[in-house]
Amino acid sequence: MSDAQREKFERFRAMHWDKGAFLIPNPWDAGTARILTQLGFQALATTSAGYAFSVGKRDSHAALTRAEILENARRIVEATHLPVSADLEDGFGTEPAICAETIEMAIETGLVGGSIEDATGHPHAPIYETVLAAERIAAAADATRGKPFLLTARAENYLWGRHNLADTIERLQAYSEAGAHVLYAPGLSDLNDIRTLCREVDKPVNVVMGLVGPTFTVADLAEAGVKRISVGGSLARAALGAMMRAAEEMLEHGTFRYAKDAARPGTITEMMSDIKLTERR
Repeated sequence: MSDAQREKFERFRAMHWDKGAFLIPNPWDAGTARILTQLGFQALATTSAGYAFSVGKRDSHAALTRAEILENARRIVEATHLPVSADLEDGFGTEPAICAETIEMAIETGLVGGSIEDATGHPHAPIYETVLAAERIAAAADATRGKPFLLTARAENYLWGRHNLADTIERLQAYSEAGAHVLYAPGLSDLNDIRTLCREVDKPVNVVMGLVGPTFTVADLAEAGVKRISVGGSLARAALGAMMRAAEEMLEHGTFRYAKDAARPGTITEMMSDIKLTERR
């Protein structure tokens, strides 16, 4: 791995121990990574949902392969000088050894962080049993030893209708003991629950905003003890929502007023790569 990758990792790790909370927005391709970079963020995280929508797929374990997720992550890494962490879903396999292999492959793409979740993708048994889930995190953590990579462990209870704060905290404590560097429980919608979770664990906590439900400010979340704030696929959904409203305007009214709110072509062009092709066929 390069000196640049190690430098990004050191910057990324330091962010998790600085005062306050930091934003880590989620681009879904190289172009959106370049835009978010030039807008002034400190770090980026990929989104499996945003990527899935961009290629006409559903965000699910069955629809997205490890190869395409990592290839998209590689393109995002190459589009920015910022540290990039990746949504690595469930590690792309049940066995702990597969999770470790996924982390090793992620490091090879230039990523300096990534998350493994405890959701199975199976509606009748949506969450891995705690012991196996912790073993999966332990294997992934072992794969990061001596490497420039921060492992985030995700407890998915709340995304699957299992609103059990005590179990979620116990899971994150087990994942911390297994070696996770950052802890994440997407779907929490009560600020007191978030505050309790942050108090009961010993690693930096990531929360996601932009989902349906209550929203809090960066200041609110920092006061509660949150360190890192991501937005998942919500930026992608916001962009697609704007496109859908524009399309509906054209179809229903025959007008093009949406264009007045669109980004200027020159502004976007300036944010994109100026690499020129040496040959066109």
